Amino acid sequence: MTEHSKSRTQAEAAFLKTQTQSLSRNRLLSEPESLNQERDAKTVRLKEQRLRKEADERAGGATVPSKNLP
Repeated sequence: MTEHSKSRTQAEAAFLKTQTQSLSRNRLLSEPESLNQERDAKTVRLKEQRLRKEADERAGGATVPSKNLP
């Protein structure tokens, strides 16, 4: 392996440390964003289901099955 000067080795170590910190920060910032997007998509899906159910109930065609009582 090629021998590097002490200053180059220190510079590479500092660069790697900075790069690692940047990648970690980006990952931490993107995680909440993706969680927000997932939550928003689920909220929209559930709202659509609720509105369909309410429309069916108003139309008299309740889609909720009744339990058979013995």
